Amino acid sequence: MRKLLNTLYVTTPESYLHRDGENVIVKIGSEEKFRIPIHNIEGIVCFGYMGATPNLMQLCSDNNVGLSFLTPHGRFLGRVNGRVRGNVLLRRTQYRVADSPASSLDIAKCFIAAKIVNCRTVLGRGIRDHGDAIRCETIRHADTLIIENLTKIDDCSNADALRGIEGNCAKFYFDVFDELILKQKNDFFFHERNRRPPRDNMNALLSFLYTLLAHDVESALETVGLDPYVGFFHTDRPGRASLALDMMEELRPFIADRLALNLVNLQQVSGQDFLKKEGGGILLTDKGRKEVLGAWQKRKLDEITHPYLNEKIAIGLLPYVQSMLMARFLRGDIDGYPPFFMN
Repeated sequence: MRKLLNTLYVTTPESYLHRDGENVIVKIGSEEKFRIPIHNIEGIVCFGYMGATPNLMQLCSDNNVGLSFLTPHGRFLGRVNGRVRGNVLLRRTQYRVADSPASSLDIAKCFIAAKIVNCRTVLGRGIRDHGDAIRCETIRHADTLIIENLTKIDDCSNADALRGIEGNCAKFYFDVFDELILKQKNDFFFHERNRRPPRDNMNALLSFLYTLLAHDVESALETVGLDPYVGFFHTDRPGRASLALDMMEELRPFIADRLALNLVNLQQVSGQDFLKKEGGGILLTDKGRKEVLGAWQKRKLDEITHPYLNEKIAIGLLPYVQSMLMARFLRGDIDGYPPFFMN
């Protein structure tokens, strides 16, 4: 159990929620594990299939406490709300902001600035940890180009200019990404970012991890009552979760890119875990997917100190914390959206 931003996260899959008067009780079997007054929280997020009593659902409904259910792996299942659906007002605010180019641009700058800074941190860690095995000057040159573009973000007057900066920085970053691959170079290399379908093992691994991250962010946005399909940077398109794509930008380097490098450099995956299709696309095998999913779930259990909250949280809760911070910003509870910067 973890209480963050007045939201209770029930992360033990065997947990079942009960009501005792005006208190929320979390039990595993017949044993009480946690108790909190309903008035001390504004949301409950349950990772698991066990559920909650109807009496507890009524308690949440009567007190306008959102109760969300997700699978143990974080896929959104559903949400219980009272008669007054507070997320209607939140979503109306979201739509108004999304319809304002100036307001959307301000938020988009936060996403992209954090993404670029976090990419720089990945490169910096490569130099710090493996400076004797990589071409440090090549990486430093790319970092200099990234900084030059990063400093132009504040002066961007429209989304297209911001997309240009983001595209430049992504190119400089991925141009030297191959330097960070230290093992299994015959099977894992990176010449350029390619997808739909990915044409090499490293791109296939990154694409798979980005898909997992996108699903987690989309579930997190649903959980706090935001519409994952209405974004501020990615344009609206039927079937595309634009806000989820927006918000995952800042998390890609920290959660996905670093995990991909670790999986390869620690030889937790190999070339045999990938399959080349007739059209040239590369896919993970069933065994490879299981290996990556296991590492993904393990990585989400690691704890970090959140730079804005200054509290320890599991990495798997990052999408939920950032979604909650976005909701609070849109409600006017905080002055601006605080993006995630990795340490």
